[in-house]
Amino acid sequence: MALRPIDNALPTTPERPKKQAKVVVPIQKQSDSAVKDENKPPSADPVVDYVLSENLKVIPDPETKIQSLIEGLDSKDWTKVCEYLNNARRFALYHSTLLLPLLEKVVLVLVKAMKNPRSALCKTSIMASSDIFNAFGDKLLDSFPSEAFDHLLLQLILKASQDKRFVCEEADKALNAMVKAMTPLPLFNKLRAYVSHGNFRVRAKAAISLSNCVSKMELEGMKEVGLVALVQMAADLLKDRLPEAREAARSIVISIYEAFTENEELKHEAWQTFCLSNLTPIHAQSMLKIIPSQ
Repeated sequence: MALRPIDNALPTTPERPKKQAKVVVPIQKQSDSAVKDENKPPSADPVVDYVLSENLKVIPDPETKIQSLIEGLDSKDWTKVCEYLNNARRFALYHSTLLLPLLEKVVLVLVKAMKNPRSALCKTSIMASSDIFNAFGDKLLDSFPSEAFDHLLLQLILKASQDKRFVCEEADKALNAMVKAMTPLPLFNKLRAYVSHGNFRVRAKAAISLSNCVSKMELEGMKEVGLVALVQMAADLLKDRLPEAREAARSIVISIYEAFTENEELKHEAWQTFCLSNLTPIHAQSMLKIIPSQ
């Protein structure tokens, strides 16, 4: 019997490789102490020093160093930007005349840095804004026609409204420095739009700054704003969600009352007549409750 040719033999099935045993690597649980606390400065940024204004030193040879300020602020290295923001603070404190021609560009850098997700860069820019407010005051409104200041104001209010406490507290300080350094009426006109903002935290922070502005005004300044408009604004804030906004509203009413009745013998009667004559009965009653009769 002829043998079958070997070429026609059935193909042999190769032996299936054995499966490799799976090795399970246990995931190490992160300890509670390692969990990131958003209210603390990030430990990943040890190179950034938060220098208090009183500890900033005078810049040697400022006329030469000012030439490289904008270039440093435009750096792609965020740690270098922090360094030059501190230099901008030093110029503001000790060499403000040299910084003034560059003020608009510096303010735009501050706005950009505040939008940066790095908290260290954001906080440094907020600290720089405080020193710039103290150094320049109303010049921030007068020196350049662009909307740079409006963008800066918005960012400060937004940062003051967020949850990261160490950024929020620094933004509060900057807003307070702004109110102290600037004429109240033009600043009031910048702030008033934010007390009707859709975010209740933004409304509260704006209301606090606006209240501080009103407390600096004389009666004539309040009349220029509009006394009726002021008390109506306060009446709306009295119904706001956050207690900070409601407290700011009460402060506004007390400031108006004190200015309005300064030269009045019958203070409460004059105030009552004003409220009942110019406001709806509900708003008038809310105003009268804040100032109890003596």
